[in-house]
Amino acid sequence: MNSILSISQINFIRGGSDKYRFELNKLLSDNGYEIILFSAQHPNNLASTWSRYFPQGVNFDDPSAADLLRYIYSRSAARAIARLLQENRIDLAHLHIYYGQLSTSILAPLRRRGIPIVQTLHEFKLVCPTYGLVTADGPCEACAGRHFWRAVQNRCNRGSLARSCLSAAESYVSRWFGARDKIDHFITVSDFQRNKLIDLGAPADRISTVHNFIDTELVQPSFEQGSYCLYFGRLEKSKGLWTLLRAAEQLPEVPLYIAGDGSEREALKQHLSKPGMEHVHYVGFKQGDELSELIRGSICTITVSECYETFGLALIESFAHGRPVVASRMGGMPEVVTEGEDGFLIEAGDHQALAEWMKWMSEHPSEAIEMGRRGRKKIIEQFSPQRHLAQIEAVYGKFL
Repeated sequence: MNSILSISQINFIRGGSDKYRFELNKLLSDNGYEIILFSAQHPNNLASTWSRYFPQGVNFDDPSAADLLRYIYSRSAARAIARLLQENRIDLAHLHIYYGQLSTSILAPLRRRGIPIVQTLHEFKLVCPTYGLVTADGPCEACAGRHFWRAVQNRCNRGSLARSCLSAAESYVSRWFGARDKIDHFITVSDFQRNKLIDLGAPADRISTVHNFIDTELVQPSFEQGSYCLYFGRLEKSKGLWTLLRAAEQLPEVPLYIAGDGSEREALKQHLSKPGMEHVHYVGFKQGDELSELIRGSICTITVSECYETFGLALIESFAHGRPVVASRMGGMPEVVTEGEDGFLIEAGDHQALAEWMKWMSEHPSEAIEMGRRGRKKIIEQFSPQRHLAQIEAVYGKFL
């Protein structure tokens, strides 16, 4: 039995990358792998027999000088993982989003013991100090994978000079301590992400694409007529929230439900209190069965990001539930959506085109249902756990 050390900055589900890590660990465990966990301490962490090895994390709410140093380079994380490696047999380390709480300090202990290191890249942190290749004005490649000081110049981290300085410093330190050179192989979640990283200096010979997956046996679809359009995800400008609202303003006859949380939540609630927005309903953050019910009850779901989405997990969730999508032609999303077959693609920021397709979906319920059927069929054929496992094992097989 091969033992895989699964590393992430936290051990609970806060976003799509965390959900993927838990699902991948279960998939590997169900197929004969031993999974060992390593994360930072956090009050929301799920209980684990491995938590005795977890080092102190970084307090971002009220950071001390020690917290800031741990963020850039955590000696406590290095000591903790060294102890874990001394007391347990590890065949391969699979990293996810480890920076922020653990830092590149954990790489040297792994290398000293000759443990192969694979990392799934869920974003663009390898080439962008603030992860997303995006600023308030849209997609941005100014740092070009090495000029991290430009993040300070542009105040990329929430418009804050201090935060941007810290992000740039962390990127330089991480590059120095091996964030790129000490990883044996990188996994991207779309060809777009792979190509973009290579364009910005990442090593082409050490990157493979493995699309995300979803287990349709765990998802009950609906092929009944829906009654509203649905957005579920983070409430951020870069996610196309305001483009969606401008489209909705033109369609008082088409109900729109919005589920999620984020920095634009209060602005959204204030906007929805204005006359003419009575058909738009904010239902808060939803997950699990509540989210599934929302998706099943929709006509279609909407994912119109204005940043480089590495993949678009919301798309395969929608397809698994039997619902078509309207998405933007950004990042990896065109690799998931077959235009006219299981959804439609628009140019980012084009609220007029979005409104037209939302209206079309609401006026053509039979066609929308058939598109949803085709979307679910695609998921079963192309984004299944079995296919994903084979692709992951092909990467692992280079080192095991």
